[in-house]
Amino acid sequence: MTVQRVLILEDNLIIAMEAEEILRLVGVEQVEIASNLEQAVNAIHTERYDFAMLDVNLGDSMSFGFARLLAGRGIAFGFVSGYPDTLDFPHDMRHVPLLNKPFDEAAMRAFVDKLASISSLSSDQ
Repeated sequence: MTVQRVLILEDNLIIAMEAEEILRLVGVEQVEIASNLEQAVNAIHTERYDFAMLDVNLGDSMSFGFARLLAGRGIAFGFVSGYPDTLDFPHDMRHVPLLNKPFDEAAMRAFVDKLASISSLSSDQ
């Protein structure tokens, strides 16, 4: 599957821009950045995404509720976080792919491949 459109939910603009640049290097055609939950919710109501990358800690909130919204809509997603693993995440979120910060092109490529395979499985159903 070719990944064409990705949503990044990240409250740190520098990290979001770095992620966007690396996503383009690994072949993603369109990247949209949402810096808060309201922008992210609006984005999924107006556009279609192959998958979303969610920063776990958004300062004043966590992205788990938005992740559940994505799951309900059949949109694949993964977390991007400084947390080393998902053991402290809510039980229903522990299986979600995790990209650790800081990340590089190789880590991003593996993350994109994992999310693309999840996305293609959900679109086949």
